[in-house]
Amino acid sequence: MRTGKFIISLDFELHWGGVEKWDLQKKRKYFTDTLHFIPELLEIFNKNSIRSTWATVGFLFAYDKKQLLDFSPKLLPSYGRKELSSYNIFKSVGDNERVDLFHFAPKLIKDIINTPGQELASHTFSHYYCNEPGQTLEQFDADLKAAQAIAKENFGIILQSLVFPRNQFNKSYLEVARKNGIIAVRSNPSVWFWAKNYGKLTPIFRALDTLMPISKSVSFSKIQEENGLFCVPASRFFRPYKHSEEKIQKLKLRRIKGEMSYAAKKNKNYHLWWHPHNSGEDVENNKKQLLEIIAHYKFLKEKYNFSSANMLDLAKQ
Repeated sequence: MRTGKFIISLDFELHWGGVEKWDLQKKRKYFTDTLHFIPELLEIFNKNSIRSTWATVGFLFAYDKKQLLDFSPKLLPSYGRKELSSYNIFKSVGDNERVDLFHFAPKLIKDIINTPGQELASHTFSHYYCNEPGQTLEQFDADLKAAQAIAKENFGIILQSLVFPRNQFNKSYLEVARKNGIIAVRSNPSVWFWAKNYGKLTPIFRALDTLMPISKSVSFSKIQEENGLFCVPASRFFRPYKHSEEKIQKLKLRRIKGEMSYAAKKNKNYHLWWHPHNSGEDVENNKKQLLEIIAHYKFLKEKYNFSSANMLDLAKQ
């Protein structure tokens, strides 16, 4: 009988994850602290035998600006909201990783590859938005081809898992992903406030569910196959620690640990995800909470044979 799995995936994007909304001058310490913490995070995973998937924006694979330009496809996303395109900021990007740590990350990518149990995966080449009006399936295809090309050129790797940026999961795009070497994709939780958009209430519902159950269980037994791909549902976003939210931190952790316990006891799977930069505002408290979650995982491993897995592990089991 199969036992439950604890899956972790991270959306590794740095400034590329919000070029239209983040003022980099105001975020310099935030991203600098993030960059300093990532090697420590990898060491925490290694020390505790935690396997995880690092869905990485393809731009971060580039060694320098020349590669950024050379690998960019001719067919760029034609979003109706022009400000969403990451290509808009190319002029302000530095020449290489040595002078611009917020837009290039080949050294950290090598660290990910060299850490046992870590899967290097795709977060598309340009942080591509698959549900935005104006873009096309052909443009998405060109984007994924660019991501695979730079991964193979610089690191000799074929990316096999995909996380859609901003969780813009689009079933119509799965066939294109499969044709570009993808085996597994992260899908959204199978709950009512993810299945339908409730406008401004949607983030409120999702935030409430991190503290108290307003949905069914987010654990799952099987992963579904869609268009030849394995869809690995997300269970819970690991919301970052914020001092202004001190009163709800215990509730948040109690919710996550309770869901992990349920999954372990019922031989189900539980998929926690976040962005590495989520730790940037308060590295020490975010690390403390992560270590508390890992300690609970190790307890569940000992008691129920709960085991750690990345997305590709689950797809291949």
